[in-house]
Amino acid sequence: MRAKVSMITGAAGEVGQALIQRLAETEAYAEPGDGRQPFGDDEHYILTLDLKPLPPEIARHVIQVEGSILDTALLDRLVSEYEIEEIYHLAALLSTRAEFSPDAAHRVNVEGTMGLLHLAAQQSEWRGESVRFIFPSSIAVFGLPDLQTKESYARVREWEWNYPTTMYGCNKLYCEMLGNYFSRHYRQLAADQPTSLDFRSVRFPGLVSAYTVPSGGSSDYGPEMLHAAAKGVPYSCFVREDVRIPFMAMPDAVKALIDLAHAPRQRLNRPVYNVTSFSLSAAQFREQVLCHFPDAQISFSPDLKRQKIVDTWPSDLDDSAAQRDWGWKPEYNVERAFAEYLVPNIRERYQGNTAGHAD
Repeated sequence: MRAKVSMITGAAGEVGQALIQRLAETEAYAEPGDGRQPFGDDEHYILTLDLKPLPPEIARHVIQVEGSILDTALLDRLVSEYEIEEIYHLAALLSTRAEFSPDAAHRVNVEGTMGLLHLAAQQSEWRGESVRFIFPSSIAVFGLPDLQTKESYARVREWEWNYPTTMYGCNKLYCEMLGNYFSRHYRQLAADQPTSLDFRSVRFPGLVSAYTVPSGGSSDYGPEMLHAAAKGVPYSCFVREDVRIPFMAMPDAVKALIDLAHAPRQRLNRPVYNVTSFSLSAAQFREQVLCHFPDAQISFSPDLKRQKIVDTWPSDLDDSAAQRDWGWKPEYNVERAFAEYLVPNIRERYQGNTAGHAD
């Protein structure tokens, strides 16, 4: 018998590590111990796939495999060794790097996803039961043409303004469509009726983490303000003060993935759902930072290229479909996100550092 697993790609990233921790705390997963087979036939494990190793405190919860989602031989081996019941596909080449390496982004973000969708479809047919495929998408799939339109569409719904202006956004939108195809239309001309996979996707706003250092993403000006303030160094924001986009604290991003995975399939009326928490202008984000770090030095010096990208994103997302279909509700509003999650953990990260010797 093959061990039953939930598979997480991109597990070494911030979302992946937080997801593993939450699943280990709240779900009935078995821990693999020293990682040697055989595993228990009736037990359910977490299987991770990433190019990087997990920290030891996270790795103890999982069966860890190091490798690429583009390695078809590796994927074939995993299918032969494990019965994959669900996939959280977090691996991706993120927005900033995707703009500099669009060919590599397409290979990882699209071809990698395509390979995993094939795997999930084959596993669904073999098991006679749908494999759940949970896919995080992004606000980058939207592309509003100008600021006047952005002001007119205060809260954008899932099907509105799907005209991305970045490679990352294009990749995410296409993968949403691929997931819908494999879930609802794959092998529609075949004589038999194969069991389809169960594709579910959430479109995230800008994610704000207390533990990951911002890496130059187009929504990173918010967390960059916080990290600079905690380190005691000046920060020049790369967007205008009036720019507004939605944000979400990282724990709510993990909550959204798990809540959607647990939702009864018959209640889901669409393959892709907006989720969000709070919407702030860059000036309002600065005000929140100053409430906790009164000496923070934050100025504004817009970078026209990055500013242009953020201007195409909605000021807020309409997540009423997620609220209605699977009871979505964030736990962190803006006040709680700053006071209970962001500020204490970011402050602890840099405690004892001076401006000249910060991490």
